[in-house]
Amino acid sequence: MKSVAEICSDLIRFDTTNPGSGERPAAEYVATLLADAGLEPVVFESAPKRTTVVARIDGDSPDALLIHGHLDVVPADPAEWRMHPFSGEIVDGCVYGRGAVDMKGSCAMTLATVCDLAVKGVRPKRDLVVAFLADEEATGDYGSRHAVSEHRELFDGVSEAISESGGFSVASGGHRVYPIAVGERGTAWMKLTAHGVAGHGSRPPVDNPVATLVHALSRVASYQWPVRLTPSVAALLENLSEITGQPIDLDRLDAEAVRLGPLGGLFKSQIRNSANPTMLDAGYKVNVVPATAEAHVDGRYMPGLREEFLATIDELLGPKITREFVNLEDAPAAPYPSAFFDELAGALVAEDALARPVPYVMSGGTDAKSFARIGIKGYGFAPLMLRPDLDYFGMFHGKDERVPVEGLEFGTRVLTRLLV
Repeated sequence: MKSVAEICSDLIRFDTTNPGSGERPAAEYVATLLADAGLEPVVFESAPKRTTVVARIDGDSPDALLIHGHLDVVPADPAEWRMHPFSGEIVDGCVYGRGAVDMKGSCAMTLATVCDLAVKGVRPKRDLVVAFLADEEATGDYGSRHAVSEHRELFDGVSEAISESGGFSVASGGHRVYPIAVGERGTAWMKLTAHGVAGHGSRPPVDNPVATLVHALSRVASYQWPVRLTPSVAALLENLSEITGQPIDLDRLDAEAVRLGPLGGLFKSQIRNSANPTMLDAGYKVNVVPATAEAHVDGRYMPGLREEFLATIDELLGPKITREFVNLEDAPAAPYPSAFFDELAGALVAEDALARPVPYVMSGGTDAKSFARIGIKGYGFAPLMLRPDLDYFGMFHGKDERVPVEGLEFGTRVLTRLLV
């Protein structure tokens, strides 16, 4: 059987850039590995070459656990990389390539673990469902959303799920902090439109929609969102205070995030809502005032704060801007404290005596949002021991993305402890 590093390298060599040519070749590779281990994968497509693979392994309890990951990746420019982003080369103890962290490395850990158990005839302590999905790097319409709406029966009996992004190590003095995600911010991707009066660019404008839109975007971009501590983030801060031996000042959390360095990265984007203008589209000629102007904004809101977020956005935009959602997803939250969180933490501590698991809320979004629609409680847990000099968050969508081989091997040991 192939090692976890070899599987990760193989997966990276499939160019599954989204948008692009689809996930089918990588999905076929995954299905072959599962079938060779004696499992019976189900392969389906939501559109040509937008392919997902799901398999179930019987366990001692019908209360099933889902492990899901996505096979698509964001684009990568080879000219910006130390080595080709789809080479999957193993250099200096790391697997290089787009998706090494996000998230073909995690998919490789899942595959290596479940295939090893199946080949050895080891029965997990509960039913296990594994899903390798298309389209997470967009809206999930061709992946997780399609899976839960059109293939709901594949997830019968699943109560909890694990996936990205949590369970990775952050060095802190004599400890390694492992954040386990118990929630994530909601997504509000919005298209904004300003309507006005078209005219000659040399004349005083009657109602210039470009100016109207730019002023509105300036208000959104410059707005300082207030701190809103959810119970899970408050619990994280309490844990970090205990681990570092220094109280965290809740009245100056931005400064505290800077002071704590990598540990501060676990909460600096999770203490408030956010809205970032990301795209602009207006006009067609320099001497013509257009009739409309459009923009896109990436909005994120903390669990339980959707209505507050939208009310603030509408106030900032003003009455002359209309908005529509490109993607709107609730902010899912999993129980914490909980017995299952303790299981996840226990598997980490069993493999790393220096581990200090803590609760965590993700700043972005994952396929957990889709599975929450059918009542599955999602935790971010893709266990990975990292070298102190590797910036985990910087690897996501960054150049020279890479993952340590020893980190992948650590992750498979942790997953094995969790499952059996």
